[in-house]
Amino acid sequence: MPQNPIAVSNVLNPKAKPVLNITVATVVKATPGNLLSLTVVVAGSSTGTINDCATTGAAAAANTVAVLPDSVGPVPLPAVGLACATGIVVTPGTGQTIAVTYQ
Repeated sequence: MPQNPIAVSNVLNPKAKPVLNITVATVVKATPGNLLSLTVVVAGSSTGTINDCATTGAAAAANTVAVLPDSVGPVPLPAVGLACATGIVVTPGTGQTIAVTYQ
């Protein structure tokens, strides 16, 4: 029986935008947005964070919306994504590499 290629990921939202290989604090979106997927590609030696803010300097414990574990794999998010009212900033932990998809 023939087998079709297996899809690695199905992005149901054509407006979704990926950002790959994040290794330093990065502003993914400086305006309100929705984080759709989050994957730790390289584990590193400490955890990182996702913050609801518009600049890397504004990232703080008070606006942390998700923690990036120090293990490889997808980070569970709500099925509808993770809404950020101000912006999306990814701050990887020491040695981490992160990939995200947002809208």
